[in-house]
Amino acid sequence: MKKLQQEGRKRFKRILQPFQQFVQAETFSGILLLFFTLLALIWTNSPFSESYFSLWHTKLSLGFGDFLMDESLHFWINDGLMAIFFFLVGLEIKREILAGELSSARLAVLPVIAAVGGMLFPALIYLIFNFGTPSAHGWGIPTATDIAFAIGIMSLVGKKVPLGLKVFLAALAIADDMGAVVIIAIFYSSGISLGWLIAAAAFFTLQVLMNRLNVHKNSVYAILGIGLWFALWKTGVHPTIAGVLSAIAIPARTKLMNGNFTDWARHYLTEYDRAPKTPATPLVTQEEQEALLGLATISENAQTPLQRIEHKLQPWVSYLIMPLFALANAGVIVGSELSQAYSMPSTIGVMLGLFLGKPLGITFFSFLAVKSRLASLPAGANWVSMLGTGAVAGIGFTMSIFIANLAFGSESPFLSFAKIGILSASVLSGLVGWLILRGSR
Repeated sequence: MKKLQQEGRKRFKRILQPFQQFVQAETFSGILLLFFTLLALIWTNSPFSESYFSLWHTKLSLGFGDFLMDESLHFWINDGLMAIFFFLVGLEIKREILAGELSSARLAVLPVIAAVGGMLFPALIYLIFNFGTPSAHGWGIPTATDIAFAIGIMSLVGKKVPLGLKVFLAALAIADDMGAVVIIAIFYSSGISLGWLIAAAAFFTLQVLMNRLNVHKNSVYAILGIGLWFALWKTGVHPTIAGVLSAIAIPARTKLMNGNFTDWARHYLTEYDRAPKTPATPLVTQEEQEALLGLATISENAQTPLQRIEHKLQPWVSYLIMPLFALANAGVIVGSELSQAYSMPSTIGVMLGLFLGKPLGITFFSFLAVKSRLASLPAGANWVSMLGTGAVAGIGFTMSIFIANLAFGSESPFLSFAKIGILSASVLSGLVGWLILRGSR
């Protein structure tokens, strides 16, 4: 009996390990985001503020001939590097749908329903204050959740937050990201060019074909993904959508089944042991090198490209791309605009949408799902902790600022007002969510 219990614990730990690594990465990413956000705010409100804005307007040319792109550094971060961020988001969504918290109706129903409420309520609150005004187009801004900050706040609470609630928040944020991608694709894309749209469809079709042919070369998908990104940019659809589409095409199956891997691994290990040794030199022999290369090849083929790419990409996105995005976009001159901002409908709509709309929408829709017996509460959770989770989800930051840029453009005064609303709501949501979660048990 004890042996069975020990085996059960080991199996449970193996299942939880990827999620725990994910949480740790998101927690540290949240700290980095906070640091670079503060740096951007200090920089823009210092005597050197002009250098901040001129830096991001610096032109950078890439390409050749008719495919030359002469765009600002801000463009390359928001439309270029963020496409990689959305690619990772797409991989996470695909993984969750295939084998995670969204892999079955029973598992997915609560976070998906909660995410719908957490997007609907903020959008409605924003429109109540902005309907019929020039800033009404920004209704999508408060619908987003920043998973890095949200998980980071939950981690600060410590062991008082049950693991089931953290898993629920992660699944909720993934479902929220799916909604954000749809909103960006439908409502925040400009006039569509049919010719380039056909070209984009061709690149995506080729990616899917490579998947069907069981091609596992990362470079193939990268080249086609760059072509898809360029075509979508020319089309008028926001090019970051290329990241999500490319993620859909990434293979989620291995080239080797477990049995085959074991057989081949034994074969190459045997070959390595049989190979002649050369103690006089630190270099391996030709036979040893061939055995090691064979072992490396089958080890790579035994992994799914989806998981392999996600694992390699996560640090780059968490520790470079997102902090860069925060530095390039969080800067707003507070002194001259703060008092005016809090009287603007766009600021009020964003603040109340995130701070009130998120917890109310998530909690109310979760309550409906549980009471109608479509779902049950996460293990160890109660309604107070669900409200605290909803409050933490009001930290919009990365996605909210990204949508604000699309909704208003860099030259619009509404963008600064929206950023002030996002930053204010994120601070309030994080603080209140932390307090509620601490007192929920």
